[in-house]
Amino acid sequence: MAQQAVEKVGVEKHNLARTGRMALYGGAVFGPAATTWFKFLQQKINFQNTNVTIAARVLTDQTVFASTNLFCFLSSMAIMEGTSPKDKLDSAYWTALQKNWMLWPAVQAVNFKLVPLEHRVLVVNIVSLGWNCYLSYINSKGK
Repeated sequence: MAQQAVEKVGVEKHNLARTGRMALYGGAVFGPAATTWFKFLQQKINFQNTNVTIAARVLTDQTVFASTNLFCFLSSMAIMEGTSPKDKLDSAYWTALQKNWMLWPAVQAVNFKLVPLEHRVLVVNIVSLGWNCYLSYINSKGK
């Protein structure tokens, strides 16, 4: 999506390896990790006040999972590309994490408040269509 909708590289210049790396990460790492993470939050972070529970889940999600997932994403992309994970993290991590915090806390607050546990990864996957375009773009910058 990022290559065609955002960067408009055209079909003839489409980088299939880049698409494959994104699909591999999403299917083998993010999907299972997010499913497990949402179950953990549902079971372990509960307070008497629903709004406090939601705020605590969002805070935990954004400080623990988002930062760790972004680190793993950028590092694994660099490894699969044969480049330096340190260089990738130095150039992209902080900017991407700041952008993450502009989008995901609101998404997750609504997700945790209104969406049943079994559908939360689906909501994240829908929003991730756009977010992953950004991640793919920022990951490929400078190549």
